[in-house]
Amino acid sequence: MISVTPTARNIEITAESLQEELARLEIQKQALERELTAVTAHLGSVQRALSAFQALMPETPPSPAASAPVAADTAEDADESRTTAGRTDADADSAKRYGKLTEQILAYFAETGDVDVRARDVAAALGRDTDSGSINAVRSTLDRLVGTSRVRRVGRGLYRAVRPGR
Repeated sequence: MISVTPTARNIEITAESLQEELARLEIQKQALERELTAVTAHLGSVQRALSAFQALMPETPPSPAASAPVAADTAEDADESRTTAGRTDADADSAKRYGKLTEQILAYFAETGDVDVRARDVAAALGRDTDSGSINAVRSTLDRLVGTSRVRRVGRGLYRAVRPGR
């Protein structure tokens, strides 16, 4: 049997604790990155909608936030994105993912029929219920679809597919 000194055992315990902390932090980082992607996409959507409304009311000067592109928060993001007509490639990628979510939600409602569903149920059906950011992205998309009359809100937190002729 090998005898282990108390100092060596303390170092071993500390290393194990740090390994567990590292794994937890990596999971948290991934969740935050997904949430940031959803927020960035929603921000772009809100900015475009605000710009469209301001275009309808020419006497109101445009807000600087509405016309400013979404800025990259890290040097890595800045290196990856290229600015084109006020939008970056990162914004376009976010919009594509956001558009894909819209398509997935509409396909889900096409299958559900006349059933009331919660945003969390939609997120679960799409495999997007892993964290609050993903679920909030589904909620935001549902709200946009309600605003464009593609989905109906039938109660607090309840949604239903819009059927033709209704």
